[in-house]
Amino acid sequence: MIYHTYIPRSPLSKFVKFLWSSEGDNLPSSRVKLLPIGSMELLINLRENTIPLYDINSGEKCGSTSSMRILGIHSQSLIIDKYSQISVMGVRFQAGGTVPFFQLPIKELHNRVISLNELWSNRAEELREKLLKVSQLETRFHILEHYLLTMLQSSPQHPVVDFALNQFANLHPPTVREITNQIGISPRYFGQLFSNCVGLTPKLFCRIQRLRRVLCLLAGKTHTDTDWTDIAFTCGYFDQAHFIHDFRSLALCTPSEYIKHRGLHPCHIVLPH
Repeated sequence: MIYHTYIPRSPLSKFVKFLWSSEGDNLPSSRVKLLPIGSMELLINLRENTIPLYDINSGEKCGSTSSMRILGIHSQSLIIDKYSQISVMGVRFQAGGTVPFFQLPIKELHNRVISLNELWSNRAEELREKLLKVSQLETRFHILEHYLLTMLQSSPQHPVVDFALNQFANLHPPTVREITNQIGISPRYFGQLFSNCVGLTPKLFCRIQRLRRVLCLLAGKTHTDTDWTDIAFTCGYFDQAHFIHDFRSLALCTPSEYIKHRGLHPCHIVLPH
């Protein structure tokens, strides 16, 4: 599997973390569980016309989307089939960075995976057709970058949300209450602003950010050489029990099970054949 990324230029970089491309062969049974990543993603399948959907509990196929789909920001794991995605491009948005591209409250896409045609109509297929006409990866990245720029609407993110996201990115982020006290607005109004722009409540977003910090600390570690208590306190959990409970509720497995079955990507858990 060959994976490439491309950092877009300004002003797109304010809204998009990176563009990515994945090419290569996978085994027919290559399903993985994708843990919450804390942002939305656009996926373009350049090989298949549909992408399967799976039930997270049973693991059974439960439908499909078109070859272009949007993964709303997730607070629960979902299953993806890498075999059906061996020639794929994608867009990883910044947290809250999708507001200028989709004319709806982003919270409506929470935990949803939908065809891009539902939001961009014919323009989605136009983009895919342009990408299929060229084979050079650099050219494809430039086509995708240009297309996103044409879709960029003049709807800047609320400054309160910008401020909060910057604060939440700190190693030891402030609480939601500390944020609202500092900027002088009610927690309820702040929660509405944040959910409309980011797709999650502020507290749920912070829980996912904390999970991602845990995954970074677990990189390369085994169960036996991991100090779980240290990780729990480093990442801001009350105690180890709080850490395990929160991890299980988001990842749908224990930290030990995650280490045993994690994939090459820290947010992937390999499912059994």
